[in-house]
Amino acid sequence: MRSHAPGWSLTAGLVLCVIALPVAAVLYLALTAHANDWPHLIGTVLPAAVQNTLLLALGTCLVTLAAGTGTAWLVTMYRFPGRAALDRLLVLPLAIPTYIAAYCYGDIFDFAGPVQSGLRALFGWGPRDYWFPEIRSLGGAVLIMSGVLYPYVYLAARATFVQQSVCALEVARTLGRTSMGTFWAVALPLARPALAAGAALVAMETLNDLGAVQHLGVETLSASIYATWLQRSNLGGAAQLATVMLGLIALLLVAERIARGGAKVHHTTGRYRAIPFQDIEGWRGYAAAGLCSLPFVAGFVVPVLVLGNFAMGHVSVALESGFLKAAWNSLLLASLAAAVAVALGLIVSYAPRVARTGFTRATAQISGFGYALPGAVLALGVLIPLAALDNSVDAMMRNLFDVSTGLILSGSIAALVYAYVIRFLAVARGGIEAGLERISPNLDAAARALGETAASALWRIHLPLLAPALGAAGLLVFVDALKELPATLLLRPFNFETLATHVYALAAVEQIESGALGALTIVLAGLVPLVVLHRTIAGGRAGGGS
Repeated sequence: MRSHAPGWSLTAGLVLCVIALPVAAVLYLALTAHANDWPHLIGTVLPAAVQNTLLLALGTCLVTLAAGTGTAWLVTMYRFPGRAALDRLLVLPLAIPTYIAAYCYGDIFDFAGPVQSGLRALFGWGPRDYWFPEIRSLGGAVLIMSGVLYPYVYLAARATFVQQSVCALEVARTLGRTSMGTFWAVALPLARPALAAGAALVAMETLNDLGAVQHLGVETLSASIYATWLQRSNLGGAAQLATVMLGLIALLLVAERIARGGAKVHHTTGRYRAIPFQDIEGWRGYAAAGLCSLPFVAGFVVPVLVLGNFAMGHVSVALESGFLKAAWNSLLLASLAAAVAVALGLIVSYAPRVARTGFTRATAQISGFGYALPGAVLALGVLIPLAALDNSVDAMMRNLFDVSTGLILSGSIAALVYAYVIRFLAVARGGIEAGLERISPNLDAAARALGETAASALWRIHLPLLAPALGAAGLLVFVDALKELPATLLLRPFNFETLATHVYALAAVEQIESGALGALTIVLAGLVPLVVLHRTIAGGRAGGGS
């Protein structure tokens, strides 16, 4: 097979330019803004926003590392009542978006919520007779977001513990290490790269969040960008805040690389066999089951019960408040985004296979950077070039035909699809690349020997074989686009609601009961890829003693 295919290299390069355009636009606007907002931002907005953002990300990472790693170790190494079921249940909180969890817990623990109301009724307290932790706080945000994000760490830790060499663990035990000593001295250092990757995903989700921090009253960079852009009508200031956010993302990626840096020096014996479970009997077994159940109950059971209770009692109200229209809009947008993301993901994944150059390989890697971009930053970066293009077309039509075209792209569903594709292209590409790796290069060589071009071989050979991988990738993008709030909130057309913005708008006016049906729909849709994901992971544990 030829190692160079200029057409595929050029196509991959064009895709990369389209993906990189929003970041370039944000940096350009930040550097060329007419007003110098830096003194004002540094003196008023940035100190609190940066501090809260860092504390939120750090606190959430620490809590998720503790919960995810601890539950993964217990489920992997021990046998206790309910262990097999918990292995499946512990991933379910990923179906709960952070903003929906915040709405549920805010309703439960607010002054007028059932918990405080019950305490006042039980003990006869007045409003000033007791102290209760404030859920609308930075600490509340850390706990709520940790409850739904810990599965990122759990999945990474679980996969790593299953794959570790039993021999290394047994050697530690023969040298006098206890079970906990083996965990701290052997298993945890070997799992460090995977744990760093899981924690980085958690940090990215906290940086991206907008709905939860707004509802809980935490001023982060994402919330500050939203307020500066829409409430203060200062696009240049928002762009400058976005550059600070991009700097934090860069530091996060560097920190994650450093934390994973030891991956190449942690070697094991290479002798693997099924992990011999240690039985935990009696009350200790039930205690272990209870500890593993806590994150699942907090992150999934409680929000679903709250939403289910509200939804059953307010179905007619939800339908009257625009649920069906929002559901249709979400279905349309998510389907378009999934189709485009899979198509572009196929291009950037297939190009290195037929054009074996450093450029195509680098393009494939860089194309996934959009997943690290917070929705508020991405929305700003998408709006700037599209608005500039709209203004140019409008000016040209005015000069030539004395006709105003208005805003064609910015403020349209095209802008939303563009943002979704950039943000979730990495999700599509990951699944497609995994599918391509399972197709032997000998098929490519045979096809080319029979006169097929790279494009015809893709169409006639690879696409039929890739159908399951393409379907799974499209499903993942569909669900992620369905849940996306920050970019949707900032780029949606006027009077255009999706399920995410529909729930957000009702929660903002303290009518979460009316939005519960929409929230529950998002959660149920999110369960589908989790089931697929768990089956995929479970399929690779034949020797892992799952």
